[in-house]
Amino acid sequence: MEKIKKINTRELTLIGVIAAVTCILGPLSLPIGIVPISLTNLVIYFAVYVLGRKRATLSYIVYLFIGLIGLPVFSGFSGGFTKLFGPTGGYLIGFIFMAFISGIFIDKFSSKIYMCFLGMILGTIATYIFGTAWLAYQANLTFNASLTVGVLPFIPGDIAKMVIASLIGPQIKKRLISSGLY
Repeated sequence: MEKIKKINTRELTLIGVIAAVTCILGPLSLPIGIVPISLTNLVIYFAVYVLGRKRATLSYIVYLFIGLIGLPVFSGFSGGFTKLFGPTGGYLIGFIFMAFISGIFIDKFSSKIYMCFLGMILGTIATYIFGTAWLAYQANLTFNASLTVGVLPFIPGDIAKMVIASLIGPQIKKRLISSGLY
C-alpha cells in the first residue's frame, strides 16, 4: 500500500502559484478558428518540470475549477460551464491527461531530455484525442474534420512549446532548488 504524503505549505504555495500563472497566461489566445492557440499547454509543461506529475495535475485541476465557476481564465478571457462543455472543452479536460502522462516521463526520466520530450508528445496526443472527439461531437463534425481544425494547425506550435519547456523547465527547477523554494 502506497503511503499518502501530505502536501506541505511550500508545495501548496507552488501549486497555487502555478495555477495563478495558468490563470494569467491561459486567457491569452489567438483565435484561428473554432480552437484558439493558447499558452495553457506551455504552462502545463513547465508545471510538470517544476511540480512533478501529481502536483502539476492538481494545479491544473485547480485552474480548471476556477474557470468552471465562471472566472474568465480560459482562452479569450472566458469561463463557466458553457466554455467547458462547448466545442473546445475536450481540450480543457484533455490537459489533465497531458499533465499526468507528461509528468510520468518527466518524473521518471528527468535527466533524459528525449524521454521527457516523448512524455510531452504522448501527453499532447492524449489531449488531441480527447479534444478532437469532443469537438467532433459538439460541433457535429467528423473526426477527420475535427483533426483538421483542432489538431493539425497546432502541431508546429506545440512542438515548439515542448522544445522550450525541455530547455527551460529543468533550469527553472534547478533555480527553485538552489534558492530553497523547492
